[in-house]
Formats: sequence, C-alpha cells, structure tokens
Amino acid sequence: MTDYSEALEYIGRGAEEIIQREELLNKLKRGKALRVKTGFDPTAPDLHLGHTVLINKMRHFQELGHHVMFLIGDFTGMIGDPSGKNVTRKALSREEIAENAKTYQEQVFKILDPDKTEICFNSSWGEELGSVGMIKLAARYTVARMLERDDFKKRYASNQPISIHELLYPLMQGYDSVAMRADVELGGTDQKFNLLVGRELQKEHGQEPQVILTMPILEGLDGVQKMSKSLGNYVGIDEAPADMYGKLMSISDDLMWRYFELLSFRPLFEISALKKATAEGQNPRDIKMQLAHEIVTRFHGKQQADLAEEGFISRFRHGAVPDEMPDIEIPAVDGKLPLGQVLKQAGLTPSTSEAFRMIAQGAVRIDSERVSERDIELLAGHTHVIQVGKRKFARVSVK
Repeated sequence: MTDYSEALEYIGRGAEEIIQREELLNKLKRGKALRVKTGFDPTAPDLHLGHTVLINKMRHFQELGHHVMFLIGDFTGMIGDPSGKNVTRKALSREEIAENAKTYQEQVFKILDPDKTEICFNSSWGEELGSVGMIKLAARYTVARMLERDDFKKRYASNQPISIHELLYPLMQGYDSVAMRADVELGGTDQKFNLLVGRELQKEHGQEPQVILTMPILEGLDGVQKMSKSLGNYVGIDEAPADMYGKLMSISDDLMWRYFELLSFRPLFEISALKKATAEGQNPRDIKMQLAHEIVTRFHGKQQADLAEEGFISRFRHGAVPDEMPDIEIPAVDGKLPLGQVLKQAGLTPSTSEAFRMIAQGAVRIDSERVSERDIELLAGHTHVIQVGKRKFARVSVK
C-alpha cells in the first residue's frame, strides 16, 4: 500500500490514541518495514478475545508489510504488572510463566502469520541486566514521576501499599523497547504510562522514540468490566466452537457493535451497512449471528462455525424461545447468586419456594437446558436466557 494516508487510516481503525500521528506518518513515508512491538505477560494459560484486540492490530501491520514482534514477558511477568490494579499483583513463578508462555505461542498464530512474526522473550535481555544494570535503569526515573501514574497515585493517596518492585515494571517495559529497537508499540489504554516510559528511555539511549498506539479495553460479556478470565466474563480463543458461539450470542445488542468494531475484520462500510439494516428493522440477533460466525471461523474454521450455528439455531430459534424478552440485571452476592433468588428477583417466580417447586418439576431451563438441582448458583459476569414454564422468559445478567 503506497497511499500513506490510507495506510495510516487503516492502522488507526479502532485505536484510542496515536502518539504521535505525524511521527507515524513520517515513519511510513520512509518506505521501510517498521518494527512493531506488542508485549503480553503470560499471567494466565489462555488468551481471550480481549487480548486479540491488540493482536488484530498487529495483523493489520503485517498486512501492510511491517515486522511484527510478539513479546512474551517471561521476565516482567515475574514482577507482576500493576497497571489498573488497586492492590499489589501476585508475581508468578518461573515454572508458571514458562507453561503459560508455551500456550501463548501456540494460540497467537491463529491470528498472526507465523512467517512474518518474531517471538521475543524479555528474559533474554532482562536477566543480562543484572543488579548493576537494574540500579542504573532505576536511576533514570524519579519516584515523583512514577507516582504520576494514575493507579500508583490513587493507591498512594489512599494509603494502600506499593511495593518497590512494582515501580520497576514500567522501567522494564520501557527498556524492552530499547532492546527491541521498536518503531511502534501497541498497548491497551491502561498501558499508556508504561508506553511513554519506552519513548523516554529510547531517547536517552540515542534511539528515535517509538510511536505509541493505544487500543480500547474490550468489555467482557457483561458489557461493564474489562474482559477477564478471573471475572468469568471472557471468551477464550481455545474454547469449543459451540461455547464460543453461544457466549457471543449472549452479549447485548449495544455491545455487539463494540465487538464488531474491535474484533471483526469486516470493512467499516460493511459494519455501517449492518447498523443501517438494524435501524431499518432487521433483527439484531441475525446480525449478531454473523459476528459469532466470523469469530468462530477465525479460530476453528468455517465447518466448525457452521456446526456451532446450526446447533444454536436448533436450540433457540426452532425452540420456544421468543425473539423479544425482558433484559434484567440482578446484583450478585460475593460474585454469585443462588438460582432460587435469581428466579424470584427476575420476576419469573413469586418466591424462592415457588422457584424450588418449579425446579423440582423440571419447569426451569437455563439457555434451553433443563435444570434439576435447586442449589445451582449463577456467577457474576454472565448472561443467561432463563425459562420458567412454557411462557415466562427473561434474559438475566448477574452483575
């Protein structure tokens, strides 16, 4: 692509911020492949769709002919990224890091071209720093500047502990950019401070500072909190096709457009056409099915996506589940809520005793599956279609 403004527009699709846009344009005009860096600490064994917002953007750079570097933070992962945390994050062991890093390498190539991707590990230069190198690196930033970071500032103001090792994390992430000679670094909006540290450290090392491109944080299935495995509101990219399809169909109609923007590879004009069709009366469910099919196809192939869609249609469209039903939010208690309480608070039964009676009679279904145990608990962050009897339905979100 020789139209640099067009390339810049493509790169900027869905981005929250580009620092500095003019610098990126100048880099593109040189006609050389840019060194594009994105780092992930392997803090969990699986990637989810929230991670793929950045990986999709890496793919965009690959399509434009640039050199993509997928950094696995096996060194920084042992520190623990404090970004967005109001408590000290638990550092992982070397063994946990190694195991998680292995699955990351396997999963990332479901999106990226393996022939055009360089896998890097920051232990290869982080461990070489040694104690002397770490002290020299720490001397480049003041505590006052570190406390400008929003999460540190809030924790300090509320007298919550901040461990010394947490202050090293932004420095190490910034040093990664020096070691990798990055031209561009991608990150979530919660990483902005760390990305800016990379620019500063590159200047001090005589390098041209990297351009920063931040991407929005993808909301989970609940549409409120960021997608996270610990919150249970995630869609794992290694999940079974039917589970992935069903989870995507459970998101709200409003959240669907957010997912289209950040996860779909469709051109923007096609997404605009889908929005217009919905505004003119097309059922949002049918549009959502297109999104679910696209995502499942990406990770499991078209045949599996077709089967997942057929299964969904068989369970929901050809059953007694109506197109329209009330959307109800119910607060959780300690992250969960007993089914009897859910049915009562959703107005599906007048009391918990009636709820138990309906369960015992086999008259209660969750996502078209009959339930028979009265002690079932629904977890926060999930949305379910609940049916009581033949005619009572509700789409219930436990928050």
